[in-house]
Amino acid sequence: FTALVGGKLVALIRLPKLPPFPPLLGMLLMGFLLKNIPVVTDNVLINYTWSASLRNIALAVILARAGLGLDPTALRKLKSVCIRVAIGPCIIEACTTALVSHFLMKLPWVWGFILGFVLGAVSPAVVVPSMLLLQRDGYGVEQGIPTLLMAAGSFDDILAITGFTTCLGMAFATGSTWYNLLRGVLEVAGGLLVGILLGFLIQYFPSIDQKHLVMKRSFLVLGLSVFAVFGSGVAGFPGSGGLCTLVLAFLAGLGWGTEKARVEEVVGWAWDVFQPLLFGLIGAEIRISELEGHTVGLGIASLLIALTVRILFTFVCVLCAGFNLREKIFIALAWMPKATVQAAIGSTALDMARAKDDKQLQKYGMDVLAVAVLAILLTAPLGALVIGLSGPRLLQRPKDSACGERVKPNLSSFFLGM
Repeated sequence: FTALVGGKLVALIRLPKLPPFPPLLGMLLMGFLLKNIPVVTDNVLINYTWSASLRNIALAVILARAGLGLDPTALRKLKSVCIRVAIGPCIIEACTTALVSHFLMKLPWVWGFILGFVLGAVSPAVVVPSMLLLQRDGYGVEQGIPTLLMAAGSFDDILAITGFTTCLGMAFATGSTWYNLLRGVLEVAGGLLVGILLGFLIQYFPSIDQKHLVMKRSFLVLGLSVFAVFGSGVAGFPGSGGLCTLVLAFLAGLGWGTEKARVEEVVGWAWDVFQPLLFGLIGAEIRISELEGHTVGLGIASLLIALTVRILFTFVCVLCAGFNLREKIFIALAWMPKATVQAAIGSTALDMARAKDDKQLQKYGMDVLAVAVLAILLTAPLGALVIGLSGPRLLQRPKDSACGERVKPNLSSFFLGM
């Protein structure tokens, strides 16, 4: 309830000509306050097992929503620049973070890449509303910049989640390096295979002649998603659950065609319930008393270095895309906010380390979570401000007054849920 109130309060903050601040910031801060105000902390008990389980359910819901939100038409029509923007910055930031955190924070290489892929995802929760405001006023519409960033956002997130789950499986596996690499590949392949099978299953079951079809499909998607996330952990392949969920939701939506919009709406209701739980519980995981000052400082340094490299590489990715210098600068700056994915997967490694009762792995997991939370707190509001302030100054606006009527909003709706 406190997280929900915090989200509502932050959503009320409106600055002229700027996009609204994402409610997730308020949810995160309220959870943080619950565990860091002495009197309150003593009277609030948050069980680790329940917290981890609820966050895993929230992860399953958001991954199902991401899979349903993928537009196959946009996938087919994506130009090379969209692919470059979706893949290049994420990979470069993950590699830079792994390199910097290995030497600054003393993380092992595999944990450095876990942190890298956690940070590598851009946040459509910040980017999409900001782009919609610019699109409504016609900024960058003729050049397709809002559509480019909204379409690439979900694919960027999927790449980050796939890389994260692969590295996560390797970090908690035992055996030789080659065995762990093979295990990571097998987890990806297994997640894809099971996701394809389940996706095709729920395309045809339940049959279209049944009553309450939308609710049955919605509960099947949600139920199988939760089953995939929890079942993969029980089976010893934790990295495959997230990818399986993405694939099964995408294939199910592909088979349902236009009817998937109604299923998306129901899944959206589930996300409305679990969103405050996710961000509130993530905030509650961070305790100032347990954080070391140098860990926070080195984490911020790693984040800023990786973010700088990401912005510069994003600029390089759009060099030959037909944009002018101002538009290239805007795209590079707009590709920095982080929020939802960091909250969804940032604590997963810590939960698994606690399950193994390994103090050293728990320290690595807490470092990853702390940097993920810092990334949300620093880049989400800053990203919204940068996009809102720089968009009208850097992007071109069509001369005719009816520019807003030419915008096709239907693509945007696929990505609003992230």
